[in-house]
Amino acid sequence: MDALIALMNHPYLTMKLGTNTDSKRNIDAVYPISLFFAFGIYLVFERYQKRHNSAVPFEWKFPDPAEPTWDESIILEQPHLESHLSNPDLLPHMPIPGRRYLTSFDPSTGRHLGTYIADNEEEIERKIARAGKAQQTWKNTTFQQRRRVMRSLLKWLVDNQEVCARVACRDTGKTLIDAALGEILTTCSKLEWIIKHGEDALRPETRRSNFMMFYKKSQVIYEPLGVVSAIVSWNYPLHNAWSPIVAGLFAGNSVVLKCSEHVIWSTSWFVSAISNCLRACGHDPEIVQVVCCYPEQAEALTASPDIKHITFIGSETVGRKVAMAATKHLTPVTLELGGKDPSIILPNTDLKKWAPLLLRGVYQNMGQNCIGIERIIVHSEQYDDLFEIFEQVVDKMRVGSVMAPAQAGYLATVEGGSMISGDRFRGLERLIKDANEGGAIVVGGEEYKHVYHEHGYYFKPTVVGLVNDSMDIAHQELFAPVALIMPYETIKEAVEIANGTRYGLGASVFGPDQEDCIKVAKQLECGMVSVNDFGVFYINQDLPFGGTKASGYGRFGGPEGLRSLTNPKAIIYDRWPSFIQTSIPKVLDYPLRSLHWSWQFSSGLVRFLYGDNWRASIRGLITVIGASGKQ
Repeated sequence: MDALIALMNHPYLTMKLGTNTDSKRNIDAVYPISLFFAFGIYLVFERYQKRHNSAVPFEWKFPDPAEPTWDESIILEQPHLESHLSNPDLLPHMPIPGRRYLTSFDPSTGRHLGTYIADNEEEIERKIARAGKAQQTWKNTTFQQRRRVMRSLLKWLVDNQEVCARVACRDTGKTLIDAALGEILTTCSKLEWIIKHGEDALRPETRRSNFMMFYKKSQVIYEPLGVVSAIVSWNYPLHNAWSPIVAGLFAGNSVVLKCSEHVIWSTSWFVSAISNCLRACGHDPEIVQVVCCYPEQAEALTASPDIKHITFIGSETVGRKVAMAATKHLTPVTLELGGKDPSIILPNTDLKKWAPLLLRGVYQNMGQNCIGIERIIVHSEQYDDLFEIFEQVVDKMRVGSVMAPAQAGYLATVEGGSMISGDRFRGLERLIKDANEGGAIVVGGEEYKHVYHEHGYYFKPTVVGLVNDSMDIAHQELFAPVALIMPYETIKEAVEIANGTRYGLGASVFGPDQEDCIKVAKQLECGMVSVNDFGVFYINQDLPFGGTKASGYGRFGGPEGLRSLTNPKAIIYDRWPSFIQTSIPKVLDYPLRSLHWSWQFSSGLVRFLYGDNWRASIRGLITVIGASGKQ
């Protein structure tokens, strides 16, 4: 409609139709005629836009394990990467000599999903090279062409959201609701923002100038970097794969994605959907590559001279190794590492009102979230009430697999899924036990042996009360379904507790007065804060996402995230090249005739331009004029 109004008021169109007479009668006649022509042009424009920006349909075969009734697989008693490769049923028919393999399995049931050959250094280098070759064409695509890819992906995801959610559930053990919120909703939000606002963030930008450079025009253009990489964690295989890929592609880059060994089955399927979309839209699918390897081979990616940016999502330990490897070629890195996110509950807060958000913040995805709530800091007068709320809910929470075939007596509706593996169970139990011995009150706190899924990895939803800052559990990231409730006496103490860890990713503040909440939020050492809410700073994809301290540096999401995947190039040129251009005054030209007068000219120029009052500026101008005549 804005375009239609602009056409109606276009001076050229109005002049052409209204030059015969200035009478009111003819002026009144001009308007409907101009409206007719403008509307016709508008319809043509809209039809062109729709034809060239509409989503392109594409198909991608649904994997059999995405069906809940699927049970045609071996159940692994203790599934873990290479541990079952001695079983001939899990190896390829003709394994390649000298190559290593990865097993993929459903952690909620132990069912084997597939065995994959692990990439070695040579294969990683070849994939980077293929991505680089394809990017030479992709970087010249228009924003309209890139938007069409994004719109096609968004439509496909919305139309196939249930299958995508089930694929994520099968490979991670999460519930459908956790997949809907953490995989589908967030990815749709990311795509929508890129479609609507991505071009605004990356189009050439005019910058302001100063008086001395009034005859110049300054711009910043955002050029693609080339081949960028993303090394992502396993907790959200759809979103963690698609998010850096769509951002990298829209910025004009090709992308090499290294997925976690835990989720190679689902990640391969999700990324292949993007490849099919690119092919359907007429682009080379080689611009996206998937790498899955053992840690020993990862440096072929992180230290490659052909990788121009690295986005890392994962643990602090691995993140430090990635950052160190990237220094070999000074490759820029965005690190999103661990967190120990606090939630401060201000005095007199309505606990029943906000309890559902707090519970979701702790137990979403069984606590396996970088921005999950790990510490709830509540005033001592409300501690008992909050602990009771959590205790009642935790006692009723059902855990299990939403992807298991129906069995007698088993309730398919579950609030919590499995953990990705049992590797950290003993460590979690030890931390909880130590806290208990130190005076904390514990409900849950141990591995759960599921009656129907004896080979799945389950941990009891847990609440630990009366936690204080001296306990190890208050400082170590748990990444588990464990709520820590920490009482405080003053707001100052609550802020000190919140800031008392080495992490600084996300946070939340709840309270009856929003202004008080905002005051507290501004005192927190972190990258993001939700007020009377949880984690919504990620649903708004216009915001940068990232943390401080040991939680990493750099940002993805929002304009900052897109621009970090580009080279911001400053260009300055003459506004009126035929009338005025830069020249060197003779008093400053080589060879210098007099150091004294050269200095007088330059110092006078500074006073003229930057003097603190008009008298100083005039004196500076007089000095400049005087020095200019001393040749």
